[in-house]
Amino acid sequence: MNRILQVLAAATLAASAMSLPLAAGATYPEREIKLGVGYGAGGVGDVSARLLAKSMEKELKHPIIVLNRPGAQATLNPAQLARLEPDGYNVGVLTFAPMAIVPHMLPVTYTAKDFIFAGAFGRFQYGLAVRADSPYKTVKDLVEAAKVKPIFFGAPGAPNNIALYELGRKSGARFEQVLYKSGNDTVLSLIAGQTEVIIQTPSEIMPHVQSGKLRLLASVSPARWPDRPDMPTVKESGYDVEIESWMGLAVPKGTPAPIVERLQGAMMTAMKDKDVLDGFKRMGLDAVTMTGPEYARMIDEGYVAMGKALKEAGLTGKQP
Repeated sequence: MNRILQVLAAATLAASAMSLPLAAGATYPEREIKLGVGYGAGGVGDVSARLLAKSMEKELKHPIIVLNRPGAQATLNPAQLARLEPDGYNVGVLTFAPMAIVPHMLPVTYTAKDFIFAGAFGRFQYGLAVRADSPYKTVKDLVEAAKVKPIFFGAPGAPNNIALYELGRKSGARFEQVLYKSGNDTVLSLIAGQTEVIIQTPSEIMPHVQSGKLRLLASVSPARWPDRPDMPTVKESGYDVEIESWMGLAVPKGTPAPIVERLQGAMMTAMKDKDVLDGFKRMGLDAVTMTGPEYARMIDEGYVAMGKALKEAGLTGKQP
C-alpha cells in the first residue's frame, strides 16, 4: 500500500510540475507589468512604447508601467532586463542597435541568448538631410563633395553613424562623425551649421523641413517614406546603403513559454489598434510586426552582418 501511495504521489507531483507553465499562461497576468525602455521620455522609442503599452493593457486587463532606462547607447536597459526575474512581469523594449550593433563597439554584459523575444512591433524610418541652403541637392552631390574633402555629420550613435560610414566606404567619400547626446541635439547641430549632414527619423527632421530650415535628400530605409513617395532611397540613388532598425519586446531567459505567447498575442492585437497605427504614422514608424522567433533570427543575423561591416569601417571597440 505504501508503495502504491508513493507512486501516486510522485505521479501527482510530476503532473503538477508539467502543468505549471500552462497555468502561468492561463492566469497571467495577475498584477501590473513593468516595461523597460532604453530611451529618455518624449522620444520616438519612448512614445511608441507607451502607445503600445496602453493598447496592450486592454487585452491583458492589467496596467503596464513604462520605465525609462536611457544611457550607454541604449544598452543599460537590456543589461538590467537580463538580470531581472523571468516571471513575465519584467518586459523590455529591445531595439536593433543595442542588440546587434553596439555590442561590437562597447563592452556589454548581455547577449541575445539572455532573452526570449515576444515579437517586433515597429520599424524606424530614416532620412538623409542637409540644411535648406546647402549646395547638395542629391545624394550624388553629397558623395562627390565628400570625395574632395571630408564632410562632418552629426549622430547620436548607431545605426545613424554606421550608414554614413558605409556610404563613405562604398563610394570612396569621407565622412567624419560629431557625436551628440540625442537625435534632437543632432538636428540642432545641423541647423546651427556645426555639421553638414545628418541621418534621423521623420519626427525629428520633418518639423524643420516644413519650417524651411532643412532639406531631405533621400530615405535611408529599405523603402521610400509613405508620406514622401517622390523621395528616392539611398539605394535607388546608386549606393547600396540602408538602415533596417526595429523595436521589439523581450523578457529574461527562463520566462515560461505560455507567458511569452500571451505577450506576443497582446502585442499583435495592439498593432491593429487605430490609435497605435495613427500614432506610429505621426512619428514616422512603419507599423509592421514580426513574431518572436522572426525577430530573434533578425537580431542574430544582424549581429553577424554588423560585426563585419563595423570591422571593415574600423569602428569595432572589441572583437565580436
